Amino acid sequence: MNCEGPAANDGLRLIPFRGLRYVPERVGSLAAVTSPPYDVVVRPDGLHHLESADPHNIVRLILPQAPTPGARHRRAADTLTRWLDEGVLAPDPRPALYVYEQRHGDLLQRGVIGALALTEPSEGIVLPHEDVMPDIVADRAELMRTTGANLEPLLLTYRSTGGSTTGTTAVVERTALRTPLLATTTEDGFSHRLWAVTDPGELAEIQNDLAGRQALIADGHHRWATYLRLRAEHPDATGPWGYGLVLLIDSAHHPLRVRAIHRLLHRLPVADALAALGDSFRVRRLGVPLDRAMETLAETSTGGNAFLLAGDGAFHLLDRPDPALLSRTVRTDRPEAWRTLDATVLHATLLDHLWRIPDAPEHIAYIHDTEAAVTQAERHGGTAVLMHPVREEVVRELAREGVTMPRKSTSFGPKPATGLVLRSLTLE
Repeated sequence: MNCEGPAANDGLRLIPFRGLRYVPERVGSLAAVTSPPYDVVVRPDGLHHLESADPHNIVRLILPQAPTPGARHRRAADTLTRWLDEGVLAPDPRPALYVYEQRHGDLLQRGVIGALALTEPSEGIVLPHEDVMPDIVADRAELMRTTGANLEPLLLTYRSTGGSTTGTTAVVERTALRTPLLATTTEDGFSHRLWAVTDPGELAEIQNDLAGRQALIADGHHRWATYLRLRAEHPDATGPWGYGLVLLIDSAHHPLRVRAIHRLLHRLPVADALAALGDSFRVRRLGVPLDRAMETLAETSTGGNAFLLAGDGAFHLLDRPDPALLSRTVRTDRPEAWRTLDATVLHATLLDHLWRIPDAPEHIAYIHDTEAAVTQAERHGGTAVLMHPVREEVVRELAREGVTMPRKSTSFGPKPATGLVLRSLTLE
């Protein structure tokens, strides 16, 4: 079996679908209607920026604005219907898998977008590595139910042997030599290209290659949990709700980057956070710019758990936690690699024990962008907890063991731009 580990059945099954795509003549530009994934959009600043970029920006579907959750979901569904009626979005004429390319300087990532047959973690085919928050899953599920669409792909990664001239990666690389369906460059400097693969021979080549593989969820745990919840509500597993929209990357050819996700503690000023530490951690004030502070964090993290606190105009480096405190606060029924994760120590020791902060949206925000986390903390008098990323091999090993990391422990990328291709569940 050609996979990263044993699988319970035939492995990944990726099928073509009729993608919904923007009609270029009906929008200002393709770049202006795209968005980062819903959980990466920094609110409210980033949300307002995207809404003003173009009246048809995809953020109006993935993060609709209204007074109540039900009204938000209804607004997204009504907007999607209107855009289809007006010809702003249109389905492709026939089902396809889509080769997707992202490029920025020396960074090049290519993969294939398709509808993936859903499997449970116990089947060992699609491996999650993070816990999820039930309220977010419930919200995303209601949005998908109401719109009847997968609005953005989640990101999966697998590893081929790296040298094959056939299979999924071979099809991807051959396709990238052809004229794309679309090409655009977003304001972050990334160029994006998309191709449709409809040739029966190439589709079979991809499906045969993936049949013996398993994949790691790199980004999109909440969307995956949402897919599984909605599949359970629809007993026909062969129908459209038995599949979910994914981007699949062969990391042997296109390695992903792993970054940290930072925490913003809304109601905890930095002074109070530091006072609550006592002698539990060594604390050093860094009178340096953000980039140098993050370099110091990276250097310090090689010796154990370390964090940066920001929000009062300075950076405070926390390291050398009290071993006795860790032994009292971190559960011992997990592997050593899990017990020593920064995210584990942050949640078990700092948030739960020392700061006593509930893991709820009104108390904690999860922010991918380092500068944005610091700016928000300084603007609102909170504390930004800046993290150092986990090594990818640690993520994969824990996933293989069936051990999930604390939620929002990692950020794999680059993430696909949202809005280039959508999947309607009513067209299938």
